[in-house]
Amino acid sequence: MRLSISARAARRAIAVLATAAIASPALANDVNVYSYREPDLIKPLLEDFTKSTGIKVNFIYAKDGLIERMQAEGANSPADVLLTPEFGLLTRAKEAGVTAPNTTADLSTAIPATLRDPDGHWFALTRRARVFYVSKDRVKDTDLTYEDLADPKWKGKICTRSGQHTYSVALIASMIAHNGKDKAEAWLTSLKDNLARKPAGGDRESVRDVQAGLCDIAIGNTYYMAAMQKNPEQKAWADAVRILFPNAGGRGTHVNISGMALAAHAPNKDNAAKLMAYLASPAAQKIYAEGNSEYPVVAGVEASDLVKSWGELKPDSLPLAEIARLRKEASELVDKVQFDAGPGS
Repeated sequence: MRLSISARAARRAIAVLATAAIASPALANDVNVYSYREPDLIKPLLEDFTKSTGIKVNFIYAKDGLIERMQAEGANSPADVLLTPEFGLLTRAKEAGVTAPNTTADLSTAIPATLRDPDGHWFALTRRARVFYVSKDRVKDTDLTYEDLADPKWKGKICTRSGQHTYSVALIASMIAHNGKDKAEAWLTSLKDNLARKPAGGDRESVRDVQAGLCDIAIGNTYYMAAMQKNPEQKAWADAVRILFPNAGGRGTHVNISGMALAAHAPNKDNAAKLMAYLASPAAQKIYAEGNSEYPVVAGVEASDLVKSWGELKPDSLPLAEIARLRKEASELVDKVQFDAGPGS
């Protein structure tokens, strides 16, 4: 039986790796994956999993709407595993009731407690650091903190994306956790005043504006450096900046994650557990982290030479579950200080 796909979802579903349809009944040798993460980024992993286990992976990708789709499908959902490129979607999926605990010992052993849901609903697969891309020509500092972004010396010199973007919300939530809500609000207000422009675009566009001289510091995820270096049109942006790891001398640099969750009504639960265990294995971690220029989450698996060339990451040890708890407060602060209205507002 073929899945029904709405017109909106059909426009966004761009790849199926094993079959053109996902069957609703449990199939002894299949596992059904719903993914917000683009197919090219995880195709090598899924192909290796199939080669190793003989389990066929049926894969549906959509840029958005998968959580809502799983809600609409209810108990009849064919989804076994949900893959996401960022943390906010994992917490949304749990809150929406479309995930279930995976309490297998291998996952709890492989994934550090700070990088998984205490109830077993979601697990990190890779980490990326939220760093500063600073101008090679105009910024001589080698040791900066997130708190330093509020310093008047940076007035008109910082570029970033929307404060309501999931990456920004997570960083602000971490600031609340470390410094308290009142101090985080004062910090966010001062950061807004130091912006060179209204928050807009993505991380790469912020780096572009550093290269253009509009700002001196861009806030962005580490893996964008690799993406820009591989893109002939963006390589000059990457060449104009260096990565600086905030709070490296103190609590450590904020990280966010890509991750996975077991679907609440997984018809192929055993195979789903096998796929999740595989994705947390050292072999898969190496393939995944190197392919995406991200940091592995499993101890003993090293980052790629390219990633290591950016400098040593000392990650903040704040549990992601604590960040999840504070995301709503962080989002409310963004609106309260009118962060996205930009400086002077």
